[in-house]
Amino acid sequence: MAYLYLRRGGRVEIREARSTPRGPRSRTLASFQGALTDAHLERAASAAARPVDRDALRRRAQQLGVPVVRASADAEARALIARLRRGDRLDPVLAGLLRERLEDYADARVPDDVADVVPWIGASAHERGRTLRDVLRLYDTIARSRGDVGVPERERFPRFEVAPRRRESQRRASR
Repeated sequence: MAYLYLRRGGRVEIREARSTPRGPRSRTLASFQGALTDAHLERAASAAARPVDRDALRRRAQQLGVPVVRASADAEARALIARLRRGDRLDPVLAGLLRERLEDYADARVPDDVADVVPWIGASAHERGRTLRDVLRLYDTIARSRGDVGVPERERFPRFEVAPRRRESQRRASR
């Protein structure tokens, strides 16, 4: 059975457990840092003695907070959109071939919520992180400039003080 093992420093290992006469043992099938990819799963499957359940490993990676990247045409399309957005040029012959292949998808309507994030398709994690930090700094600046907004002033009531306790000697003297 293959499973994921998190190591210090952000490394992740895909390991396989097996029984031996001296008890259970495990061995590392693949080791990586960052996102779990199909290449890592392929390497683990080729080194494993038994079949590897790739979907179970992907689900477990998501549970552990390890990013999962699936190699697909979607990822390549995102990368192409990002490069075109940055101003890279595409060979006109390739553009024509793409247009022919994409005719089947011409009727696909882009949802409004997706249309708003088109500039971010294919953006790197670094770009997204930098923009998020900029937005948080802007929010912080706005929040500081407004002062205390919406915080009602508390009503002030007179303090009630408890009378000090009499000492035992004062009690005896008063009797």
